[in-house]
Amino acid sequence: MMKLHLLMFSALLSHNVVVSADDNHATRLHHQHSTEMSDAPLSEAPLSQTPLTEAGNDTFGTIQEVIARLNSNPDTDWSKVDIEALREHLVDMNDMTLNVEVISQKAVPQGLVAIVKPTAARSAAALKRVFSAHPAQLKRETDWDMQVEKTGDRYMLTTTTVNPGEVNKIRGLGYIGLMAAGSHHQRHHWAMAKGENPHAEHK
Repeated sequence: MMKLHLLMFSALLSHNVVVSADDNHATRLHHQHSTEMSDAPLSEAPLSQTPLTEAGNDTFGTIQEVIARLNSNPDTDWSKVDIEALREHLVDMNDMTLNVEVISQKAVPQGLVAIVKPTAARSAAALKRVFSAHPAQLKRETDWDMQVEKTGDRYMLTTTTVNPGEVNKIRGLGYIGLMAAGSHHQRHHWAMAKGENPHAEHK
């Protein structure tokens, strides 16, 4: 009986030693893999480790895209580049989109009247800057007329067209659609980033 107990104890002890050895081996492998991953450049990490494509919010992503374009252009004049000007403009765009209350939107003959007001001091300044330039740009791209009237903290935007087939389009777009209409935004952002006057071509 004594010999049987000794054999069972020896077997259990051997089993524990084997398990402990396996655990230690696995731990060493995991530590080695983690060290190699942390030491490797991000660009060399496996694709499965970097599945994301977005850089962050839309403002950050736009700026990153601009920088990539500037870097890829050997003719970029970095002495004129002004990324901060672009950032400030993108902040204005964010304010006019998110920090504005659309009080009403009503159909009128040939178009739409929208009444909006800023919900923060910064969006008030953003609206003032945006409305000073956007109506003329909208006219150039669509031939629509946007009249802006300010009463107190409210803006009344009256947008009309002489084309009967586009009246419903104006009404469907509404405030933010009319502000986003056209393809000039990308051109303007590129000009700002390069330190150019985005409105110079219209003078």
